[in-house]
Amino acid sequence: MKSKPRLSFWQIWNMSFGFLGIQFGFALQNANVSRIFETLGAKIEDIPILWIAAPLTGLIVQPIIGHLSDRTWNRLGRRRPYFLAGAILASLALLIMPNSPVLWVAAGMLWIMDASINISMEPFRAFVGDMLPSEQRTKGFAMQSFFIGTGAVVASALPYLLTNLFGIENSAPVGIIPPSVKYSFYIGATAFFFAVLWTVVRTKEYSPEELASFSENNTEENVHSEKSSITNVSSQKKKKNISLFFIFSGLILSAFFFWRKFNAELYIFSVGLLIFGILMLIAGLLEKKGHNKNGFVTVLDDFTRMPATMKQLAIVQFFSWFALFAMWIYTTPAVTSHIYHTSDPSSELFNEGANWVGICFAVYNGIAALIAFLLPVMARYTSRKTTHMICLMAGGAGLISIFLFKSPELLLLSMVGVGIAWASILSMPYAILTGSLPRDKMGVYMGIFNFFIVIPQILAASILGFITKEIFKGEAIYSLILGGISMAIAALMVLFVKDND
Repeated sequence: MKSKPRLSFWQIWNMSFGFLGIQFGFALQNANVSRIFETLGAKIEDIPILWIAAPLTGLIVQPIIGHLSDRTWNRLGRRRPYFLAGAILASLALLIMPNSPVLWVAAGMLWIMDASINISMEPFRAFVGDMLPSEQRTKGFAMQSFFIGTGAVVASALPYLLTNLFGIENSAPVGIIPPSVKYSFYIGATAFFFAVLWTVVRTKEYSPEELASFSENNTEENVHSEKSSITNVSSQKKKKNISLFFIFSGLILSAFFFWRKFNAELYIFSVGLLIFGILMLIAGLLEKKGHNKNGFVTVLDDFTRMPATMKQLAIVQFFSWFALFAMWIYTTPAVTSHIYHTSDPSSELFNEGANWVGICFAVYNGIAALIAFLLPVMARYTSRKTTHMICLMAGGAGLISIFLFKSPELLLLSMVGVGIAWASILSMPYAILTGSLPRDKMGVYMGIFNFFIVIPQILAASILGFITKEIFKGEAIYSLILGGISMAIAALMVLFVKDND
């Protein structure tokens, strides 16, 4: 069997260019949605629960899209049909989001927008595994990190740039989203669609027959085949044990929250455990009745048979993304209250602070874009594990340092550390992971890997509001410190990951 041919710099550039548009959508969402929610009347403790749409859609959509794209082949190819469909839907959502008249409409549009972005984004991860030989995958994911950082630099800074360079109004009456935010979303919608279209037009995918002829991942496929030979009885028993664990955990936690009369959002986590347990139980029953080919059963079956490296990386991802979600939710309220000393969303000072958060987010994404090209070099002279650990430690220090600064300009130093971590989070775990995955399940396992991005975000959305209100007394800055600690724990967990390269 032959090896996959090495691709040129510009071929890797073209296949990754769509991520520039995808990150326009994500960056506008991350930097402005909390601001939109507060403008439309959300209280600070309610913001995490409103953000729950984003991780929930990823949890549902990405494994489904991964499973479908593994089995798709048409005139556009295998992954490209999903790139294009997601881009069209996400661009429409970006046009509608800043025109939301009331809070519930904005929350609903976040749900639709995130689902659409996920449809485009998930196949891009598997795309690198499909198209590149093992020795070029770190470079491929680093290129994605570069475009993610570059797109986010521009998108995060758009409200600030439109106000300060073009004089577009940055404030509005109570309950009205400022024009600078609206025009930023319109620009983002255009950039999203055309960047993804560039990749669709400029990249040709390997056919299923060509992929089958390559020797990539033969070892991993054989291992997976051996695991797949486990008897149905053993597989069903495993699903039953897992389902009972999650069902009882969900019931016990829900009862505890009810007994202590805790906030309603905490039930998101406990009920989520219960629902997952029930789904796993249903999958086991369907398998027992011979429905092994059912997509729902297949996804959950693959979940129970994750490669060891994927399980180890799951822990790292959990703590990394808990930290990131805390940052995305609470940077705006933390900076406006801790440094600008205001919590009035209609005030000029609040909107000045919110715009500066956009600049901060642009800086950390700009740093990520620059660092992306250094990561393969660092990994070559050390290892991918060591590189990722160092970068996560820098991110943890960056988040914690926000508490120490009283000047907005000094926050840019904090963002340097965050940017270094962000570049690595977007590339190193995936470069390590792809070497342990079977070729014919690259998409579905990338979707399942997203569970460990989504689950910490759901946990953060369910408990951070409670922690911020009850323990931190409404001081959002302490939630950022908690995020920094979580990032440092993720760095330590990297030591336990086995890298097959």
